[in-house]
Amino acid sequence: MSSLPPFVRLDAYGICLILDLRAAAAEPVYIGDPLAHGEDIAALCDVMRRGRHASQADQPAPRSLLPHAGWGHGMSPAIIVQRAGRPLILRLMLVVADLQGTHLRLVHRDDVNAVVVEIGLTITPSGLIQTTACLTNLSAEPLGLVTLASLALPLPSWASHVRRFTGRWSAEMQQHRTRLDQGEIASSSFGGRPGFVGGNWIRIESSDIGEQHGQALAAHMAWSGDHKLTVERNADGDAMLMMAARLDPGEIILEPGKSFAAPHAFFAISSTGVAALRHTFHRHTLEEVIPHAAASTPRKVHLNSWEALAFDQSLPRLVALADGAAALGVERFVLDDGWFAGRRDDTTSLGDWMVDPGIFPDGLGLLIGHVEQLGMDFGLWVEPEMVSPDSALYRTHPDWCLHVPGQPRPTQRNQLVLDLSLKPVSNHLFDTFNRLLADNTIAYLKWDHNRDLFPLVGKGYAQVKALYALLDRLRVAHPAVEIETCASGGGRVDFEILSRCSRFWPSDNNDAAERLQINAGWFDFMPMRIAGNHVGPSPNPITGRQTCMDFRAKVAMFGHMGVEADPGAMTAAERDCLAAHIALYKQWRDVIHEGRLWQLTPRDEGLFSLLAMTETKGLALIAQTRHPAHYDMPHIRFAGLDEDAVYRVLLLPSWPDGALKALSVPERYTNGIDLSGRALSHAGLSLPLQRPASAWLVSLERLDPA
Repeated sequence: MSSLPPFVRLDAYGICLILDLRAAAAEPVYIGDPLAHGEDIAALCDVMRRGRHASQADQPAPRSLLPHAGWGHGMSPAIIVQRAGRPLILRLMLVVADLQGTHLRLVHRDDVNAVVVEIGLTITPSGLIQTTACLTNLSAEPLGLVTLASLALPLPSWASHVRRFTGRWSAEMQQHRTRLDQGEIASSSFGGRPGFVGGNWIRIESSDIGEQHGQALAAHMAWSGDHKLTVERNADGDAMLMMAARLDPGEIILEPGKSFAAPHAFFAISSTGVAALRHTFHRHTLEEVIPHAAASTPRKVHLNSWEALAFDQSLPRLVALADGAAALGVERFVLDDGWFAGRRDDTTSLGDWMVDPGIFPDGLGLLIGHVEQLGMDFGLWVEPEMVSPDSALYRTHPDWCLHVPGQPRPTQRNQLVLDLSLKPVSNHLFDTFNRLLADNTIAYLKWDHNRDLFPLVGKGYAQVKALYALLDRLRVAHPAVEIETCASGGGRVDFEILSRCSRFWPSDNNDAAERLQINAGWFDFMPMRIAGNHVGPSPNPITGRQTCMDFRAKVAMFGHMGVEADPGAMTAAERDCLAAHIALYKQWRDVIHEGRLWQLTPRDEGLFSLLAMTETKGLALIAQTRHPAHYDMPHIRFAGLDEDAVYRVLLLPSWPDGALKALSVPERYTNGIDLSGRALSHAGLSLPLQRPASAWLVSLERLDPA
């Protein structure tokens, strides 16, 4: 017999969670700000429960954390299993609710079908709620798993809109706000990685949401493979958010006594607008996800060779590029694609990770030594999960790639995918890169992943698990080496991969105007400290847009700054401008990376205003990307300030030619203005933003009371 309590209340780190257990199911009644210690939980649960209406089942299905088919639940089920090829109709009853500190364990059993599902809820110190789900097969027969949701969350009644973060290559994390009407908003990926459709990042909003007002809930699934996401509202008006790893039929078969643990999911809830969610996700990422060194040490300015040289590499050209980088103040030189044997274009040689003797007759040592003499450390691009059909590795081991025996082997970007679930493959990759890192002084790897996984042949889940194991082995062997996750840009960014990586590449698109839009989506979840943000060439090789160096450099400062252009191809004025902004980044990077990030108002189309603010100092970027409709833009109003404090406000050089002439009283801005937080929050500043691709840097320093 079950001895469930009728209700359970979990309070920790400023979050209160109340579940009604009376229907032998875990039904969320309240998740949000702390309630009074003596709150009458029974009364709250009673008045929050809806009465039955005429077209419902006589005993309506619970609005639970584990909805399943067959008992009147009118939306997608959180679990689907089958036995001997036939679907099972489960009757999972909650039998255990074990509360230990900040963790709640909920055990559900179906004794007829011999299935147990355990759900965990943990309030983390950052204020995120982590969810887990684990399925165990207690029968004497195998059990086929079709789906098990990492998160199945009935949504509160204020949920009226969904903000999705979708996109494509070179246009990631585009924000789209949709009304949550009856029906389903869904997203799935089928390429063996999260991809660009944004299915593992989402925000649910009230109609009146803003930076510091309104209610919102943001969620993320920490999984580096395929996903399924649904937000659904039924005819009764109930809404449900569900996130799960997408599995192919037959991919997960549980033998008797075996278990499957779904990827972790995370969500946060706010009654004070979007900023509180952003700060919670940033805090969790920095304190509980990324490697400690990435969260605690200054982020070095990079120069990556790709958009400077691409495959046209030689030792003299690389040495000259390194010299130009050092003269700008760059701190890390990264050699991108083209350094290994036979790699002169993208049609060949992936998998043959040996230094090309035609470029480096004595290995990488001479270039690395030169880079280090210039005061920089050395990084290297790699793409370990892929293989070119035209490579020694493929010719030696043609069956090491994902393939269907007897069927064609379709390529993407002229490459195939190595089957990491095969031990000889993972062992070979570990040995290869372990040797590369042991033989050379390499501080950083840009780990790329430029191809969807097809055909998956039922190995998508195993492939991701094998990737984690490979990264873990390399990190144990070389703990000081930093790794960046890149997948054609932002195609694989999640908490699980970031627990092994110090940086992510938001997009292959370095066009500053496009990056502002892309980064706006990423920064709602990810801190600027770990988001690579580079100054590219002009015209931009992807968009063709021409922009001045001042604009490109100012935008690149707000992230982990880098350069992806040839200093030798710049004018002297451009080099001076870039060097000045790199010096400014070094001066301000502690504030940029440690301060809370606020979006400023107004948020008009083409206008991007953000502020990184510590207790005492702040730096704001105000940038205009399009030709505005009016000469006079609305005043920029600041968030995140103490309204009773006084701040000294400065416009930081360098300034574009003629920019100061457009200010009403230039010396007010350049000498410094002392204004209260209340004035800056409610009145604001007037800044000239009449031209596309114009940007200002505004510093704020809190003044001590006289």
